[in-house]
Amino acid sequence: MPYRVGPKGQVVVAKEIRDRLGIGPGWVAIQRLNGDHVEMHFLPPDHNESLKGSLAPYVRRDASPEDWDRARDRAWRDAATARERETDPPS
Repeated sequence: MPYRVGPKGQVVVAKEIRDRLGIGPGWVAIQRLNGDHVEMHFLPPDHNESLKGSLAPYVRRDASPEDWDRARDRAWRDAATARERETDPPS
């Protein structure tokens, strides 16, 4: 469905797209000119949630600093993979 550009240059992001990407109020829209069209990427707002215990599944209590580094890297990799699966179009 086409949308018109408003008098202030604003355009509505279709509800289906917002729902699919999980975009909500406060998200940041990054715009990039790519040839003859614009690409938009959306970043969620900062959160105030505690991260306490978020690495617990990845490391033992008596872990060395190197273990914590590996645990952090694995947790980031797992989170990125999960995020990728959420945003990949169905095949």
